[in-house]
Amino acid sequence: MALATRTDGRPSMIRTLWGSTIGKKTVMAVSGLIMLGYLVAHMYGNLKIFFGLDSFNGYAHWLRTLGEPVLHYEWALWIVRLVLVAAVVLHGVCAYQLSRRDIAARPSKYVHKRPRASYATRTMRWGGIILALFIVWHILDLTTGTLHPGGFQSGRPYQNVVDTFSTWYGNVIYIVAMLALGLHIQHGFWSAAQTLGAGSAARDRVLKTTANLLAVVLTAGFIAVPVAVMTGVVN
Repeated sequence: MALATRTDGRPSMIRTLWGSTIGKKTVMAVSGLIMLGYLVAHMYGNLKIFFGLDSFNGYAHWLRTLGEPVLHYEWALWIVRLVLVAAVVLHGVCAYQLSRRDIAARPSKYVHKRPRASYATRTMRWGGIILALFIVWHILDLTTGTLHPGGFQSGRPYQNVVDTFSTWYGNVIYIVAMLALGLHIQHGFWSAAQTLGAGSAARDRVLKTTANLLAVVLTAGFIAVPVAVMTGVVN
């Protein structure tokens, strides 16, 4: 990744920030919060499936016409997608580089293994990998239709969602990924708050409660859709 250098030969502020550990943590925090905002909106949209075919398909169509006539058809959606891609890439690159630094700083394993971190903390790395793989599958399933079971129907998102969650593997992949997402959010929100300076003795309990609440609500909200299809509530 090319970064600017000052005319006097010294590295620019952006280069200095990117090269520092706190800079990478800040990028991870901001990109993580961008993705969290998207997840809240995405869950809200998903839950419209409980209001029937017309409501769900109508919402999907509205997303594509958002911003008209100032923006052309699907432009707003593509802007959101590009911002999300940038956030995901920056988040992943920073996570990998920070992980390598952490390993380099501790070349020898501790003699006594005494994990003090929470389960969510210890599973952040593999959870991130699971989510990255899930994003690829999810796009190929419900956006491009490449891996969609039963024949992808453009312009009929309600039926496409039902088709996906009518398969055992679609449910397993989605539910496992959402459980990993919940753990990721629980620790990630807390870490982002600390990195951005929101943490304090007075606010720690509120931040922890918020992180737990977000994790539970988002996990339950996303998993509700495949469960509804499996049980016949949505068909």
